[in-house]
Formats: sequence, C-alpha cells, structure tokens
Amino acid sequence: MLAHEMAFASSHITAFAVEATEFPDLARQYRVSAVPKTIVNEDTEVLGALPELAFIDQALGQAPDTPDQDG
Repeated sequence: MLAHEMAFASSHITAFAVEATEFPDLARQYRVSAVPKTIVNEDTEVLGALPELAFIDQALGQAPDTPDQDG
C-alpha cells in the first residue's frame, strides 16, 4: 500500500491499515464502501487502487490536471 511506503519514507506521515470487516464501527464512521480507502487528515479521501502519481495528487487534495506550484 502506497500510504505505508510514504510513511516509511517520512517521519511526517503515519499510516494505519484497518480490516473493515473486523472493525465495522470504524468502517461506518469513515463510510467505507470500497477498498482500499485512504483517509488523509480526516478530510481527504482516496478511493481505490490508483497509480502512484494519481494517489499522491488525490492525497494532497489536487485534481489530476492541477498544475503544481511551479507550473
């Protein structure tokens, strides 16, 4: 899972994996309807298995066609 790889690479990132069927209360709280589902800072959601760059764009809250700060 890319979120775990990012957490391993940076001390500023923490990642947890939760089995939705074993923790139904958490699954309801975060409205898990598909897996994988990644929650970033309680306000950004990334659904599904995405290519690395698409995952990073969504995790940062950017649309895939949004230019970076240098563009």
